Amino acid sequence: MTGSIELRMTPFHGSYAPEDVTFLLKPATIGLTGVREKEALIQSGARHYSEMLSEERLPDARYLDLYHAALARNGGRVRRDVETLAEAIAARPETSRSCTIISLARAGTPIGVLLRRALLRRGIETVHYSVSIIRGRGIDRAALAHIAAARGAADAVFVDGWTGKGAITGELEASLGDGATGFAPFLAVVADPAGCASLAATSEDYLIPSGILGGIASGLVSRSVLSDDLVGAGEFHACRHLTEHAAADQSRAFIAAVEAAAPSRADHPGWNPADARESRAACAALVEGLMDEFAVTNRNRIKPGIAEATRAVLRRVPEAVFVRDRADEEVAHLLHLAEQSGVKVHQRELGNYRAVTLIAKAGDIG
Repeated sequence: MTGSIELRMTPFHGSYAPEDVTFLLKPATIGLTGVREKEALIQSGARHYSEMLSEERLPDARYLDLYHAALARNGGRVRRDVETLAEAIAARPETSRSCTIISLARAGTPIGVLLRRALLRRGIETVHYSVSIIRGRGIDRAALAHIAAARGAADAVFVDGWTGKGAITGELEASLGDGATGFAPFLAVVADPAGCASLAATSEDYLIPSGILGGIASGLVSRSVLSDDLVGAGEFHACRHLTEHAAADQSRAFIAAVEAAAPSRADHPGWNPADARESRAACAALVEGLMDEFAVTNRNRIKPGIAEATRAVLRRVPEAVFVRDRADEEVAHLLHLAEQSGVKVHQRELGNYRAVTLIAKAGDIG
């Protein structure tokens, strides 16, 4: 037991600079499960998705070109949106002097790195931890206990990249709602098309480049894993450290590119609580409409938003991809993935979203 405690407390920064983030995760040797086998196990209820990992495939040259084009196109927008979040966080009494950023691994991690730097430029003492939160299982309470012991809970802000349909927001609220941890479920994101964040820079579903690369844009860290054979009492949730992909890592390069970009001055949609309420209603209507139209009984099969739709094609077994506009350069990478995978793409109205992926029903997977 002593060995496992030492392992989980060893500082772990992935491929980021140590000062940028500390992952409160337990690097472990984790066996890989094939995507189709994993899908069948998840939908049958035999295994929870958090108990399995599939291999992360590296992007091909065309996909990487599309990523770099998105970074060149949207790097300045990400920079501006992070600065917008930093200004709003600095204006809060709880975080006007110090801030503990708790990013939700992995999508929130690069945003947390950027936000920490933006807050430091404003003279706010800031520390950044990245922790696991799992749909249906909650946030890593061992990680929160570690943060509370080191920093307290008063100046904590949870950070993610975007909202899809609000599942993680609900998980955060359910995990912290009883007040036992001392942390408030205050969630800041860059893009909030689902209208369920506490704070956001925009309500628009746009391509945040780090969101389409997975581990090679998130510190060479896998999705978090929670199973009894890997995580003991008091230990952090587990992950794989993807050192085999070190040569392809874009994590620090993404941060450097956004930091070097001039903040965008284009007129993009902003965010406010009133608009968020409208977005929330529109999101619910879209998901319910798709469920009715395609006879879907499990809402987890519907993945709205560019990044979530992309991840579903990369990590799950998709039945179809829907896009608002095939000619939109924001979804060019998704069309490339769909073509590679032989997945049908349909153009249709999607409200706040540019893309949605429908995951195949287990019984229909060949």
